[in-house]
Amino acid sequence: MEVDHDAAEPPYLQVAAILRERIRSGDLPPGARVPSISYLMQTYGIARNTARRAVGVLVDESLVEARQGWGTFVKRADGS
Repeated sequence: MEVDHDAAEPPYLQVAAILRERIRSGDLPPGARVPSISYLMQTYGIARNTARRAVGVLVDESLVEARQGWGTFVKRADGS
């Protein structure tokens, strides 16, 4: 999927939706590391803050968790 920079939906929500779908489809299984901010920036042509906001949406939805110094990971069904 690609980000449509001209769409009404902000790019960070589009990237969050792409990642959410990858989690739900099993492409990013529980315990998997979420792609890095740098990777998201390069892949989707977005700014650093936009990538951070996209991941932040998933953190707020409790789909992923950030671990200081380790990265961001998909949560397991038991919440860990």
